[in-house]
Amino acid sequence: MYRFEEYDLIIDARCEREYAEDHIPGAINLPVVNDDEYAEVGTLHRTDKMQAYLIGVEYSLKNIARHLESVIAKRSRRDRILVYCFRGGKRSRLWFDALDTIGYKVQRLPGGWKGYRRWVNEQLETYPREFSYVVLSGPTGCGKTRLLYQLETEGAQVLDLEAIAAHRGSVIGAIPGVPQPTQKYFDSLLLHVLSRFSSERTVWVEAESKKIGDVQLPPALLETMHSKGALLQVSAPMAERVRLWREDYAHFESDPDALVERLAYLRSLVGGKEFDLWRGLAGSRKIPELFERLMIAHYDPSYSRSMKRNYQMLTDVPRIELHDLRPAALNNCARNLISRFG
Repeated sequence: MYRFEEYDLIIDARCEREYAEDHIPGAINLPVVNDDEYAEVGTLHRTDKMQAYLIGVEYSLKNIARHLESVIAKRSRRDRILVYCFRGGKRSRLWFDALDTIGYKVQRLPGGWKGYRRWVNEQLETYPREFSYVVLSGPTGCGKTRLLYQLETEGAQVLDLEAIAAHRGSVIGAIPGVPQPTQKYFDSLLLHVLSRFSSERTVWVEAESKKIGDVQLPPALLETMHSKGALLQVSAPMAERVRLWREDYAHFESDPDALVERLAYLRSLVGGKEFDLWRGLAGSRKIPELFERLMIAHYDPSYSRSMKRNYQMLTDVPRIELHDLRPAALNNCARNLISRFG
């Protein structure tokens, strides 16, 4: 496994577009050539390689000089630096030569990002199976995610998949103003989190489906959670669940019509009468009643079907009753769970 934590600075020498798609977590983007320059050099390379390299190096020296002044000059000369580009070729070599000449302890990543990406895929095929999971299940709004946060606060190893995915996990789960990572960067972030865990300690995680928004979970993780994870059933009173929804989905409380329109694809599933009831509650701004009805008529039955489909054992599952979803109450529950399950 790569030991990226051994470096004080990791430089991604690729252009901005490549960096945005995926990069080593913690790496900073100091492009040798930017998006437009990269496209220009690539186009010219098809007809005149020598001229393309001439222009590319010219751009590179100017850009590296600017990065040296704005970023590198502020670093300690004792810093260990790792630099990479797409395949570990010319762009990282230009950075390496500059930093090595100055006197930094610098290394290039063998195989570059392409090699790193291959390694991520290989790791995610097996590495998630090395851990023992406690899986928090329960209907939407019952406080599973908040309980995970309190477990982490109390020192538990928590794998918050929805936080990594920047999504709450349903068709209405997008977080306003927060884009999801690409699939590749989600994979990188997930492996980064797992690599910091100890296989000798329990990993706490929330039950999830195959996808969280637009990103997919690795099969090895899902299969291990489904077949070997210790399952806990979390529940909370409906009044608390509605209060949680009103806090977490405040943007829909101010625009309930948008919420109902987002769920329009469910009309054929729940029936026209039920969907018209949702629309009526939204139109009359009866928000608590709308949220409760959505959970009773759709989310709770849907979650129940998903659990029966994905988990082998649903009988004799320990139940965790959360009567109060405020942090202080969940904090006490988290301590008790850690003492019981590790």
